[in-house]
Amino acid sequence: MARPRIAVLLGDAGGVGPEMAVKLLARAANRHAAEALLIGDEAILADGERVAGVALDPVRCASLDALRFEPGRVSMLALDGLHGAPIVRGQSTEAAGRAAMRALDTAAGAARRGLVGAIVFAPLNKHALRLGGLQQEDELRHLQQRFDVPGFVCEFNITGGLWTSRVTSHVPLREVATLITGPAVADAVHIIDRALRQAGVAKPRIAVSALNPHAGDGGSIGREEIEVIEPAVRALQAQGLDARGPYSPDTVFIAARRGDFDAVVSMYHDQGQIAMKLMGFERGVTLHGGLPVPVATSASGSAYDIAGRGVANVEGLQAAFDLCVRMAARTR
Repeated sequence: MARPRIAVLLGDAGGVGPEMAVKLLARAANRHAAEALLIGDEAILADGERVAGVALDPVRCASLDALRFEPGRVSMLALDGLHGAPIVRGQSTEAAGRAAMRALDTAAGAARRGLVGAIVFAPLNKHALRLGGLQQEDELRHLQQRFDVPGFVCEFNITGGLWTSRVTSHVPLREVATLITGPAVADAVHIIDRALRQAGVAKPRIAVSALNPHAGDGGSIGREEIEVIEPAVRALQAQGLDARGPYSPDTVFIAARRGDFDAVVSMYHDQGQIAMKLMGFERGVTLHGGLPVPVATSASGSAYDIAGRGVANVEGLQAAFDLCVRMAARTR
């Protein structure tokens, strides 16, 4: 049976991404689990190899039309993303952002052509991406545009067997309440239900968080639960989804950690992120939901404070790789 083909990106050149990607691909089990296509700048790879203390010796490919793979080896499509600019560790730079954007766009192009079945990227830096040309809210919305995907997309955060989606994401807190609508809640539930099924969960159990403290306390601390969230949950149940709530935000993750749910739908970014990172920051995964192929990274960021020291933990990126291998194999 053919192995899934996974594009692997080096991440932000100024952070721990290159080191993490090299450590990931240096593991023989990963090179046997999938055909890994490394996409990125040769200078960034060389820097990552120096920091990690590992030489990958990849199979060089001149273009996407000339891809070739050898058992047990990584293949590489080299891009001149830096254009000769130096690598500056611990800082967001235009050159690093430009190189990361080019690698991301090349991987998306490969996925659109069916040449790879998933994309795993080492940690990026949003400020560097914006310096390098990112116009959208984040890389997920950029990829949504590259893939011509209409409608709702969402970041999933995953720790172990627990997943989260969110109704709103990278927006100011003052705007959150106005964006909590019945259709938005339904979108966040539907998208994680589909992704969990693709990952092998037959009937996902989904908890929907409230927005306000104590789930609004009967309307005395806000009425979004009564007027928006609860009716949306009832409508989802009528459609056959195992969605429940709204649950108080300060206790829903206790029940989820206990195993009562496969996923929690949070109302805004930090409502879910804080809980998930406390439960397993080093092994957490961010999956970009709603795209035609799985796209994932570690929950940890570019970690400028430890860049170049060779101490970056790769377990979150390993979990992202494992998830993409599993989902790409099921999709294929």
